[in-house]
Amino acid sequence: MSVRTRADLDQLPAYVAGRTVPGSIKLASNEVSEGPLPSAVAAINQAAGEVHRYPDMGVGRLTEALAAKYDVPAERIAVGCGSVALCEQLVQATCTADDEVVFPWRSFEAYPIITQVVGAKQVRVPLTGEHALDLAAMAAAITPATRLVFVCTPNNPTGTLLRRAELEAFLDRVPEDVLVVLDEAYFEFVTDPEAPDGVEIAKRRGNVASMRTFSKAYGLAGLRVGYTVAPVEVAAALRKVCIPFSVNALAQVAAIASLDAQDELRKRVANVVAERERVHRELVALGYEVPETQANFVWLPLGERTAEFNKHCLDNRVVVRAFAGDGARVTIGRPEENDAFLAAARSFRRSAR
Repeated sequence: MSVRTRADLDQLPAYVAGRTVPGSIKLASNEVSEGPLPSAVAAINQAAGEVHRYPDMGVGRLTEALAAKYDVPAERIAVGCGSVALCEQLVQATCTADDEVVFPWRSFEAYPIITQVVGAKQVRVPLTGEHALDLAAMAAAITPATRLVFVCTPNNPTGTLLRRAELEAFLDRVPEDVLVVLDEAYFEFVTDPEAPDGVEIAKRRGNVASMRTFSKAYGLAGLRVGYTVAPVEVAAALRKVCIPFSVNALAQVAAIASLDAQDELRKRVANVVAERERVHRELVALGYEVPETQANFVWLPLGERTAEFNKHCLDNRVVVRAFAGDGARVTIGRPEENDAFLAAARSFRRSAR
């Protein structure tokens, strides 16, 4: 007789991470090629000698730093082991098997996984023909069983952005007892003046949480630290369901140092944005359909040609993130890395003629 696990886990899709292929350029995971901010590296090196001690389980110093940055009470902040951990904690804290989670699709691939793990019902809302979130359809999908709505902006993997007015109109339609989570993992890369600021919205609305991360613009993906600004009772619930000591000591130190290095961050983001615009412009000139992006990646909705494009890029030593049958997401890297990808994209177009 073998040990029994939940039968429904047989149907649970696995989270697919971006591949790392030795000798190839990795543009698959939306990492920043420049690495951590120099100030964060210095702080990590200094703190390395203390890792025999347990980290601060309450993440107090980082919480206070975030509270000061956003001018919110510390009680409204919860820190987690990356924003994906906070996503799971949010579902755990709000849902049972009788409840529903609404999210756009395609969007962050962890949403359906964490919803199924908790046992709640998934409600997937298709994107528009322009690869953007369909807020009207998402609002219509909310039922009395809905407890949580994920809104990813800029959306991963399409890069499309919601504007302030349309998001506010959507939030006006959401019942007050439904929590709306604004997943803003790529917020630092946004340049559109009409973009919403989820933290500011969360300050004004009692059913909105803004979730951000240090993994992307700050370059701390390997340390796993994210945070949310939420209603007090939601933040308290997140702290109850978290794994003790899940935010490690080096992650806390590096995140605090990163918050203090805003000049370094602005220079990095400016470089990424300039390359993003160049890559987008050149792909469009080659004849690709590429939605407007406000993240640190571009989306190529290649449909059934996705697998072929993915193989062609691998053959040219460029690793992209392929979503079979839908498209490919390509991270913006250093100029020379982007040049290698553009060369592969150019030769793929030639071979298709």
